[in-house]
Amino acid sequence: MDFDWTMAGGSFLVAIIVGLTGMGGGALMTPMLVTFFGVSPLAAVSSDLVAAAVMKPVGSAVHYRQGTINMRLVGWLCLGSVPAAFSGVLVARALGTGEDVQDIIQKAMGVALLIAAGGLVIRGYLALVDRAARRTGDARRTAVPGSPAATGTPEITIRPVRTVVIGAVGGLVVGITSVGSGSLIIVALLALYPTLKANQLVGTDLLQAVPLVFAAALGHILFGDFQMEVTAALLVGSVPGVYIGSKISSRAPGGLIRRVLGFVLVASALKMFGVPAVPLAWTLVGLVVGAALAWMLVRKVHGLPALPFNGDPDPDPAAREREPEHA
Repeated sequence: MDFDWTMAGGSFLVAIIVGLTGMGGGALMTPMLVTFFGVSPLAAVSSDLVAAAVMKPVGSAVHYRQGTINMRLVGWLCLGSVPAAFSGVLVARALGTGEDVQDIIQKAMGVALLIAAGGLVIRGYLALVDRAARRTGDARRTAVPGSPAATGTPEITIRPVRTVVIGAVGGLVVGITSVGSGSLIIVALLALYPTLKANQLVGTDLLQAVPLVFAAALGHILFGDFQMEVTAALLVGSVPGVYIGSKISSRAPGGLIRRVLGFVLVASALKMFGVPAVPLAWTLVGLVVGAALAWMLVRKVHGLPALPFNGDPDPDPAAREREPEHA
């Protein structure tokens, strides 16, 4: 098989998103391999995880130099995620290697992608409520419990048991589908530690994903369907892509990235469920229109103008640092 430069280009674009947000590695890379390049689901999971084992340290090294990593959180997450990720490979292997198993893995990826998209919606809603609360000047009283406005401080108290559980659940999903080291775990971290700054959230997640992905990659090399030619193409594009994304993460328009990423996650999930092209297109059009109208209604309910560019001042510019817009 000749080297696939188109696959390398696709992995470059996905890796930029990973560096920017800490999300989208397995959630975008694996569906891309299955949908556009005809790679079998198990081979896509295996090859993507081995490539991620090289890509993740590049992005996390940039964040480590910038001091945007909470090492205590990383330790507790890895305690749950590393053994669970290896176990996830064994679970996938125990299912077998036939067509039915490939279909199960593909459907599992679709479910994981929809959960990740739902998590992005929740994050966006919490950020909007926080912004609306600051606008009223009474953030502590009106913000939803657990949002950055409600806590009023960037300090966090580590919750070991819950953090280990998040790592274990995320690691198991990653081992089976390759989705979750960023998409699912980072959303769970935001819910548990809402006062983490955006770049800290991304940096912490990227570093904890390194041993997690290493464990899952080792399992797939030993027991999965690892294909070297696919992994090589992914690495050629993903290593420079994740470096560039990590370097510009602090200046990225996170809200826009989150919306685009959510759209792509839903589209990828529907493809994993085998939705035909025409119904898929109409579904996505309806989703965009419906989501836009619903978001405008939510903004109005919380006292913000329906359109964000229609006079939406932020009375507390410093609070942007607390709002997780970039991840």
